[in-house]
Amino acid sequence: MTASAFLYPWDVNGDPAAPGRVAGLGVRQVTLASAYHSTRALTPRHPRHRVVTAEHAAVLYPLGDRWADRALRPFPAGDWAPGDAWGEAADALADAGLEVHTWVVLAHSSRLGAEHPDTSVVNAYGDRYPWAPCIAQPATRAYLVDLAAEAAVRPGARGTELESLGWYGLPHLHAHDKTGGVGLGEAGQYLMALCFCPACRAGYERRDLDPDALAAAVRDALEPLWRGRAEDDGGWAEVVKLLGETYATATRAWRDATARTLQEAAVAAVRAAAPDGFQVLVHADPVSYHCGANAGVDPAHILSVADGVVVPCTGGPGLLAPFAEQGRRAAVVAANLTVVSGMGGSPHTLAADAARARELGATELRLYHAGLASDADLTAVRRALAGG
Repeated sequence: MTASAFLYPWDVNGDPAAPGRVAGLGVRQVTLASAYHSTRALTPRHPRHRVVTAEHAAVLYPLGDRWADRALRPFPAGDWAPGDAWGEAADALADAGLEVHTWVVLAHSSRLGAEHPDTSVVNAYGDRYPWAPCIAQPATRAYLVDLAAEAAVRPGARGTELESLGWYGLPHLHAHDKTGGVGLGEAGQYLMALCFCPACRAGYERRDLDPDALAAAVRDALEPLWRGRAEDDGGWAEVVKLLGETYATATRAWRDATARTLQEAAVAAVRAAAPDGFQVLVHADPVSYHCGANAGVDPAHILSVADGVVVPCTGGPGLLAPFAEQGRRAAVVAANLTVVSGMGGSPHTLAADAARARELGATELRLYHAGLASDADLTAVRRALAGG
């Protein structure tokens, strides 16, 4: 199977040995971040630094003219990725014989929420999630679609992977996080993700729901969880039990339709800007009401829109099957495996994990993350890809 390694530009720029080291892993492709959220990252082999702090979500290339006079616009990177950091790294990787694709993070930006608070998801209690732009808002949708097109189609890129192309909810890595004290389960996470910004309230009204009554019902449904009732992993059935069939069905229909139309628009915008043969993949979860970096999707729908999906498989390959079962022979179904031991990955079982993923329908591999992994992790990856 084709394997691609994730990288940041700062893993490559300033380290002349990096492109050859990555090519030496046995991967054919690199998925290189061109628009990324804030992060603090180790660079364990870089000759100039060991820690990179990306202070806010940013594009890692010079902004285009399309953003002039627009209130919502991407933020340029600071000194962690100056100038055309993506282009510099992409050129070096291409010179090493690697095919370079872009990695674009979309509906996930705490700085956007801080500077434009009205763009954020608002839960049933009125709490704002600054890291989570509400994808129902027209201006936010227009921003995300244009960001997808610009950040995806960089010079020399042969394809793209679109992350966070859907709803974002409560779970979010945050400084000194203290949100784990109550186990919410899938149902509680769904209820805490429901948005009540003006755009979503209007959306509920169009589905004959009273937004205030719905918010009260959501708060009532969550009350047993706050009192310490054990979390239930009953999935959607538990949402229906807590919220009631009418509210559960109507809110999911609203959110599913909102995400699907955004995915359609973003992929169409990328295709319009890209050359022929440009591959468009979406980081995806096959359960449409799930939120986060791997957007909840309808498998049949997303494979009718994009060229394929990248599916999280570090916890096991079970999420692959709903995509593989669609029977779309030309579709890419890429299994995303963490190969950083310190982040819960298992590079020493990569060969077995890849084989199991192939059995369940994976056509390609994604390896997270060649820049963060230790030398020992990379050695295990190299051996696995070489069949050793």
